[in-house]
Amino acid sequence: MLTQKDKEFLQSKGISEEQFNRQLGQFKTGFPFLKLAGAAAPGSGITVADESQQQEYLNAWDEYLKGSHTVQKFVPASGAASRMFKNLFEFLDGDSDVPDNDFMKIFFAHISCFAFYDALNDSCVVNEGKTVEDLIADGDYKAVVACLLNEEGLSYGKLPKGLLQFHSYEDSVRTPLEEHLVEGALYAAGKDGKVNVHFTVSPEHRPLFETLVASKKGEYEAKFGVTYNISFSEQKSSTDTVAATIDNEPFRNEDGSILFRPGGHGALIENLNDIDADVIFIKNIDNVVPDRLKDPTVRFKKVIAGVLVSLQKRAFDYIRLLDTGKYTHEDLEKMVRFMRDELCCRNPNLKNLEDTEMAIYLRSKLNRPMRVCGMVKNVGEPGGGPFLAYNQDGTISLQILESSQIDTNNEEYVKMFKSGTHFNPVDLVCAVKDYQGNHFDLTKYVDQQTGFISSKSKNGKELKALELPGLWNGAMSDWNTVFVEVPLETFNPVKTVNDLLREQHQ
Repeated sequence: MLTQKDKEFLQSKGISEEQFNRQLGQFKTGFPFLKLAGAAAPGSGITVADESQQQEYLNAWDEYLKGSHTVQKFVPASGAASRMFKNLFEFLDGDSDVPDNDFMKIFFAHISCFAFYDALNDSCVVNEGKTVEDLIADGDYKAVVACLLNEEGLSYGKLPKGLLQFHSYEDSVRTPLEEHLVEGALYAAGKDGKVNVHFTVSPEHRPLFETLVASKKGEYEAKFGVTYNISFSEQKSSTDTVAATIDNEPFRNEDGSILFRPGGHGALIENLNDIDADVIFIKNIDNVVPDRLKDPTVRFKKVIAGVLVSLQKRAFDYIRLLDTGKYTHEDLEKMVRFMRDELCCRNPNLKNLEDTEMAIYLRSKLNRPMRVCGMVKNVGEPGGGPFLAYNQDGTISLQILESSQIDTNNEEYVKMFKSGTHFNPVDLVCAVKDYQGNHFDLTKYVDQQTGFISSKSKNGKELKALELPGLWNGAMSDWNTVFVEVPLETFNPVKTVNDLLREQHQ
């Protein structure tokens, strides 16, 4: 099946033949749906901390930052923001020259409220010889949109979200990248004042990110009295996945080469694995707010980090006790309760194990990467949800699942998914080193059976695309996972350009 040229191509991408064949086989076999034990909820997998508990966790995080620990913010910022401007592209390519739907009417009615308005106005003057208001008065709406989206204007249709002007301040405007730098200073600065922030970017956008950082870094260092260590990485070519024809054969380009596609955000587990830090915060690039609304975000980032380091300390203490061999049956029972009640990891067969077997089992489960995930109350936003799911070893643990992982023919599971009380805003804090300070190999904790297949097309031909297990889904399946409720006001994503008109972004 593979020609010599194919094999050389695979080698150049860092993809083994075994990996290629396994991926191709997955198109034929598909992926199994997960077996669910129930939707996670307060009292059943989701911790709701009261005021006094929150203060304990805040104190725990502040104390942790006084130590010689490395903390990192990890922000997936890859890809163009083209979907954010889908409605504007449709208007630009459509037959109507005036706004003819509610979305476009709202966009133009409030156009001066966007943080990018001044830059757009300048672009219109340069390209059209008229201001935004003059063009609108003349009925030349499409010229305004073209100046926003096209390369001869602001090129927002091709730029990533991280580089767009999101928020206005009295004397400046800020991009999401800048808002993340500010956040880092407020909850992730070490005792030496260093703030480590890492962005995953597309190769074509990296120079633009680096230029923006170079121009803004000093300003924020002076404002917050910190020193930034800002780094970038790109999705690795070796994480691309093969595309298949409808008949599950390799999809080939017109030149005969095999088509590979980016494997989705699950590919970033490789980038995360390269980060040398004790604790890593993960948050999407577009979930940021202006300074006046940052307090809840900062508070609960510290709360979930405090939960993490508190649980990690207890897990480390138990591992050290197990390693001495001087534990009692009562000690083991305490560890079982800790795993069950605090880490929500249950093993129905545990009661059948002898003490020695139980100690081996407990050590294997305690000595894993750990993550605490903020969960917000469900208000109908799209996204994954928190569940209790069965793992391949028969244990039950907390998982973040997407709708594609749910068997829609199982009425009970569909009901669980639809009636879930919370959903995933992508608000994680992770501990990725063991009790001896060694970095876990995060690629060993991925459930490879949690990818999914989607339908795409290229040059008018249908194809099947393979998505890797999602970064916070199957890629972290075998981690110790804890869910903590965080306020809905900490979740303010920007999915369309008009979301920037929401009060939270004004």
